[in-house]
Amino acid sequence: MNNVELLAPAGNFSKLKTAIYFGADAAYLGGKDFSLRSFADNFSREEFTEAVKYAHARGKKVYVTVNIYARNSDLEKMEDYFAFLAESGADAALISDPGVLYAAKKAAPRLAVHISTQANVTNKYAVKFWREMGAERVVLARELSLAEIAEIHAFVPDIELEAFVHGAMCISYSGRCLLSDYLAGRPSNRGECAQACRWNYSLRRNDGENGGWLPIEEDERGAYILNSKDLNMSAYLREMRAAGVYSFKIEGRMKSEYYLATVINAYRRCIDGGFTPAVERELLTAAHRDYTTAYALGENHETVNYSNSQTKGDCDYIGNVTDCENGFAKIEMRGRFYAGDELEVLSPSDNFGKSFTVTEVYDSNGEPVSDCKRVQEVYSVKCPYALSAGDIVRRRKNNFLI
Repeated sequence: MNNVELLAPAGNFSKLKTAIYFGADAAYLGGKDFSLRSFADNFSREEFTEAVKYAHARGKKVYVTVNIYARNSDLEKMEDYFAFLAESGADAALISDPGVLYAAKKAAPRLAVHISTQANVTNKYAVKFWREMGAERVVLARELSLAEIAEIHAFVPDIELEAFVHGAMCISYSGRCLLSDYLAGRPSNRGECAQACRWNYSLRRNDGENGGWLPIEEDERGAYILNSKDLNMSAYLREMRAAGVYSFKIEGRMKSEYYLATVINAYRRCIDGGFTPAVERELLTAAHRDYTTAYALGENHETVNYSNSQTKGDCDYIGNVTDCENGFAKIEMRGRFYAGDELEVLSPSDNFGKSFTVTEVYDSNGEPVSDCKRVQEVYSVKCPYALSAGDIVRRRKNNFLI
């Protein structure tokens, strides 16, 4: 599939490196302020400057989220921040608030602006409006169908369209939610979402002496009444491209490196080689909720994951490869493993999906071990493949290999 962008999240510098290594064309990230994921590690100004240099040296782009709904007190600091972003070489800023757009154009007129999904763009006139205001790209609301996206593209063909293809979805309209603020005092629209929609709920009966808290009994539909399924559009990327979507966006700045590596690798392979059963299986290996195509194919009343908050993946994350020489892979441990375990390789290379049995392993002191239980210890594991720094090893729970 030609002329598309795979856009991945990066909650910190390590995740940025993972995203790029596994095939992202661009990454979106947040600074310490003005971002809707304020509980991610995020980037200081110094780190952001280094991140841009790192990405550009590899031919990749960096977009920065400045997508809170601002108050008056935010705007002066924002102007300084936009000037910094332009100077540092950021490829675009993601904005949802018209006042923030005004501040950006005032402070950094040459900085490209992308309109965030938080702006709830659901129609062609809204896209045309943002184009006339100077935006180069619009991130469309998740609630749109492919037919609606195609109509927008035909009406405003001179603007890039970006849409989510994978990851968690908000139960509220395109993420404009008050639930977290109301229940936990953490305003979602200023980056502090407590994910209250993922909680298990009870009901309270108010009928005099019989009143009290009642659990919502779980039956075949479960009890997580506000918990949306995860989006998965991997089987429909060609249809999305035909509708006019240029940038395929993965959600997950709060997700782990293993999650990002798994999902980015799957979508990279899907873009380059088409949707396959191997891609479908791969997207089951990391933790996720039940999958849905949401509203892309039309009206859909089956978008809530009633049974649980999240489904564990089919694989255990074992560790990151830091080096490989003389037939031994150096693996920084993230999950306990043992001699005799069968491990599988997650890699952007042809080693992807290959497995090997742990027959010989040494700790960082060169001592042979059979139980690798020290987190972040770098173990030397005999491996028949020439792995690369950045590869990941995992263990399948059901011993089913790709």
